[in-house]
Parts: sequence; structure tokens; C-alpha cells
Amino acid sequence: MTAEAIARAHSASGPLLDVHDLRIAFGGQEVVHGINLQIAAGEKLALVGESGSGKTITALSLLRLVQNAEVTGQALFQGAAGLVDLCGLDERTLRGIRGQDIAMIFQEPMTALNPLFTVGDQIAEVLELKQGLSVADAMREAVKLLADTGIPEPARRARSYPHQLSGGQRQRAMIAMALACKPRLLLADEPTTALDVTLRGQILQLLADLQKKNGMAVLLITHDLNLVRKFADRVAVMEAGHIVEHGPVARVFADPQHPYTKKLIHSRPVRDVAPAVHDRQMAPVMQAKNIRVSYAVPKPGIEGWFKKGEFVAVQDASFSIRPGQTMGVVGESGSGKSTLALATLGLVPYSGGLTLAGSGWSRDAAANKALRSAVQVVFQDPFSSLSPRMTVEEIVGEGLWVHAPHLSPATRRLQVLEALSDVGMGEAQFPGLLQRYPHEFSGGQRQRLAIARALIVGPELLVLDEPTSALDVTIQKQVLHLLQKLQRERGLAYLLITHDMDVIRAMAHQVIVMKDGEIVEYGPVQQVLESPQHSYTQILVAATA
Repeated sequence: MTAEAIARAHSASGPLLDVHDLRIAFGGQEVVHGINLQIAAGEKLALVGESGSGKTITALSLLRLVQNAEVTGQALFQGAAGLVDLCGLDERTLRGIRGQDIAMIFQEPMTALNPLFTVGDQIAEVLELKQGLSVADAMREAVKLLADTGIPEPARRARSYPHQLSGGQRQRAMIAMALACKPRLLLADEPTTALDVTLRGQILQLLADLQKKNGMAVLLITHDLNLVRKFADRVAVMEAGHIVEHGPVARVFADPQHPYTKKLIHSRPVRDVAPAVHDRQMAPVMQAKNIRVSYAVPKPGIEGWFKKGEFVAVQDASFSIRPGQTMGVVGESGSGKSTLALATLGLVPYSGGLTLAGSGWSRDAAANKALRSAVQVVFQDPFSSLSPRMTVEEIVGEGLWVHAPHLSPATRRLQVLEALSDVGMGEAQFPGLLQRYPHEFSGGQRQRLAIARALIVGPELLVLDEPTSALDVTIQKQVLHLLQKLQRERGLAYLLITHDMDVIRAMAHQVIVMKDGEIVEYGPVQQVLESPQHSYTQILVAATA
């Protein structure tokens, strides 16, 4: 069908956006393969899939925001000036549509917002350029938009720079900027991924309220299936550049037809851990008693010239972890859970009692060397925690250089291969594995490398800092299964830091709930999650229901 024929077939009541045979290539290599997509005015459509499926590149290419992308096909859009083909517009015309008729919320507001300008100035700039408002009027409207998104003290926050706002406030500022010109279509690219679980619910509700109020359509790009269930009217599932299934959310989730859709829906973490052993004669791997961590902060006014104030990050934290058991720690950003992990690792000064494998951290680094092998850490983002300049053999074997320098190169290599085999990576599957670099592996494979690096020195306790939050749902399930298997086989103890209640349900024996540096609830995982006593725990559990 020609462009003219499609345009004639469109009526005022037709789709707001009608994508036909959209193909995207780079250097002749096609990555999106002739997809078709429709969004009605006022509709909420979710585009879901794993990393690399093509969902973000599809949304960005509609506005030609991807450099060197070769885009073909048609994307018919009912804009203010009538029906246009986004794929056939020149840059000048597209510039008028961006932000005016079609706006976008990016995944990470800290990188999307300009750090040199206040958030009020950045929102006002859109209104000055797109609406022709004066500087004063644009700033007044910016403050009003911030108020509409629920930011407290919007006039003061408008004068703040992005780094002075919390993650949720930055995302609200991004939403205010995107909605400044009341667009007909909002492209929301993983708008809640970087947020805590309660903030996710708030942002989701905010988008739904603003969408209803302004009557705009929303294309939500996400890999979070719970988000899709709560928000979208329809869902399109994308795999390797193809849309493999689409339809109403209720129908697709209740009766998925495509194997990939079934795999995504059934990727929820499964509990497969040994029951907790209540043996009082079994010595804890770690025992914490009244742990307190504080930082010096400037005091306001003249008093700050003479002495510092104090910010207490962790207050009176007491708990213990036994061999073969997992202690989950949950809470929002700023609750103190990561600071507690740093204290466990001996990386920040603390007061109180903390013993690991029968010993405590010393001020003498040499005295701590043996303890360093007893407790290891796996970080959230394996791409940033693995050196890009080191080979797999160097990364995994690094701990042996420190803790077993007497080993011969041949013995060290054998132990590296054994550690890699334990995490499901071998030379047969990855030829030349030892000489490869981290960028040659997927996110899940890099996390397996990080686990192997931690395991090679024979630790008794692993500190897992959000070990799966940077991974797709199917890869998350694989990594959790690996951690469960290693715990059963080796009797490892885990201190698991996460905001994902599904991960806690699958992995933890005991759970700590932290708020403002304090433990507000602590107990067996079933008791805490099924019958939460503290109001804050109840909010966290309800937000993931």
C-alpha cells in the first residue's frame, strides 16, 4: 500500500500513531525487522522485551534520535498539523514535533538532565522555545508543572540543580518537562527502573493520572512485567527486532501464545533454598551488635565555621547470619542498607560489635588480609565492577595473587577454570575464555564472572549488592538459580541487599527492613512479608503486590 493510499484510509478517528513495516539498520545490518504498531489516542501501550530486543531503538527512531540509523517504513502520526509520516519528515519539521506533539521521558534522569542548569530553567526553556512564553511566564508555568507532578515546595525545587533532588524528584522533573507542551503522545523509556519500589508505584500512578487528565497516549518501554500489568491497556512483546505477540494485557498475560512471551511471564524468581537450620550450637558466620555508622556534615550558619554536625546513616543494627543462610536487607534509597553492607566489608568506620568468621575488622590493613578472603562482594553492575583492561583469567584469578601468592601459574589457572566451571562457564562453551575481556560477554555472563571472582578465594560470606537489578528477568532467574545452587553445595552465607521483594521471597531465610538508618522490622522472611507489623514494611509489601 502506498503512502497516499494509507493516508486516505486514515480518518480523524483512526490511530494516533500507525507504524507500518518499520525497519532499522546500522551499516546495512538490520536490527528491527518490519514491525507494525498502532496506538490510539488516549491509549496506554506497553512495548516489552529483554535488552537488545529493539524496543528502545524503535521508540527513539520514531523521532530520529539515533545517530547513523537507517530507518525505512512509515510512521503515520495525527499531529496538530494533520497526518504526517514521521519517517519521511526533514529535520526542521521533526524539530517542531519533538516536545510539542511527541515527548519522551528517558530512563536515567540524572544523565538526561543538564547538571549546569536548575530544573526550573530546563522546563522553562521548553516553554519559551515551543510555546513562545516570556521568561517570567515560562518560569511560573514550570513551577506549576512541578506542583502537578507532586513535588513538595515546587517554587524552591525549581531553583534546585538535578544533583540536589532525590531520584524520584528528578524523575518527576523529567515528567514535568515532557508534559510542558501537553503532547499527544508520550514515549516513556523505562521511566521507573532507577527508582525504589514505592517510588515506582507513585510515578506509575502519576503518569496514569496525567495521561487521563491530558488525554494523551503513552508508549511505555519496559522489561518490568508487573509494571505492564498495573499500567497498560495493551502490550506488544518484542524479541530480536520482531513483535512476536500483541493484544490486551489481560489476555496476553492469562493466555500467552508465543514461547518467548511464556518465557518472560514465567521468569519470576522461584524459591529453591534449603530450609533454615535452627541449631544454636552452630556459630554464626557474621554477628553484628549495635552497629552505628555516622558521617560529619557541615552545620548551617556561623556555628558551622567552628564545628561539624553529624549524620547517622546506620543506628543500632543487630543481627546474625548462620552458614548456608541468606539475610535479606530491604529499604528505599537512603535507608542505610548499602552503608550497612560497607560496614560489614570493613570499608567504613563503625562503632559497635561486628565479628566475621570469629574475627573483627582491625585498623591494620595487613591484619585484615585473612578476613578479606572470608567475606567477598558481588556488585550491582558487573560491567562497571569488572576491569575492561583485564582478561577473564586475570579478573577471576586476581584474588589468588593476593591470598595465595605461592601458587604456580599452572595451579592458579586450574583453580580459575574450576571457579568458572562452578558458575556455568567453560572453554567448550566459550572458546578462548580465559583470554577474553568483559565487553565480549552479556550482562548475565559478566555477573557470573563476578561471582566466580568472589568464590575463588573460598569465602564464608558473600555480600550481594543488588546482584540482579541490572539484568533482564530471564537472566535474573538464571543468576538467582546459580546463587541458590552454590549456597546449597558450599554452605555459603549471603547478605543480600535489594529492593526487589520477589528476590527476597526467592532467596532469603531472614529479612531486615531498614528505614532512615534503623531496622524497623526483622524476622523470618515468611513472617515479615506475609504478616508485616511495621507500617513501612506494609507499604513496601503492598507496592509489590
